Amino acid sequence: MTWIETYRGTVHRWEVDNVDHFTVAYYFSRFEDATLALLEAIGLGPEARGTAGRLVAITSARVRYRRELRLGDVLHVRSGVVAADDGGLALAHELYDSGDGHLCTTLAQRASIVEATSRAPIALSAAERGRALAYRVAWDGGAEPANGVPVGDDAGFLDTARDTVKPWEVDAAGFAAPPAFIHRFTAANGHILAAFGMSPAYMRAERRGFSTFEFNLAYPGALRAGDHLRVRSALLHVGSSSIRILHRLSDARTGSLVATLEQSGVHLDMEARRPTPLPDELRQRAKAILVTPPAVASSGQRPQKAASEADTESGRRTGR
Repeated sequence: MTWIETYRGTVHRWEVDNVDHFTVAYYFSRFEDATLALLEAIGLGPEARGTAGRLVAITSARVRYRRELRLGDVLHVRSGVVAADDGGLALAHELYDSGDGHLCTTLAQRASIVEATSRAPIALSAAERGRALAYRVAWDGGAEPANGVPVGDDAGFLDTARDTVKPWEVDAAGFAAPPAFIHRFTAANGHILAAFGMSPAYMRAERRGFSTFEFNLAYPGALRAGDHLRVRSALLHVGSSSIRILHRLSDARTGSLVATLEQSGVHLDMEARRPTPLPDELRQRAKAILVTPPAVASSGQRPQKAASEADTESGRRTGR
């Protein structure tokens, strides 16, 4: 097993959200750095890919937020390869609080090698597989991300975000980087919560928040700077304190699906930093706009948590 350190840094003041913890989009900035460092280590860095006219495209990701980070906390990431096969690479990252060594967040992701212009898949060579597997690790961070995207119409979905990709949000290849999508999903999350009364005003007055404990992401498309995007969102589940949301981000000009996020989180007591039940009025209003969970276009099945399991797991993120 060959875990390697791929990032080390701190939580800056501008990276903390209204729930007083490290904002999820900035986790993805750290994981983006970690992924690039791991690819460089296994011989798939920008120079090696560029000379062959290839890109590495992240196709899906699963994040589990086990414990929150706060302003000024120091952190590091270690990374490794879970598998290298015809479909590309399965990568794993673990993010630790460097102050006490506690594991805070895990990320499993699938990456494909694609042709730079057409984004057509390209198989890894035998030599590339060998170099990748030299960094193979045993992974116990949960199931791999779903091999597919939610399908079906968006009946019952609400418009929750709409804007354009900014020039500073693209990666070295010119495509919108993962943090750009996460920022839009964060904005969309605020709108879907407000739709049933869990608005910013409510959260400020009642000292409540929304704390995410799991992401399931898929990236079936791509955007460039200047592209106009639209997000539509829906509630899939409302438990005692847990909430599951599906966001669909599309190219607003063509309507093509670019990214999806299934987000699981908890209604948070800001003082106790623990999950707390939704008020009955909000729960009833939320249930009135629930939609049926969509099927997944995949060769496998995506596990779903029962409500009781989700409510139990949600407490892990906010415990310190």
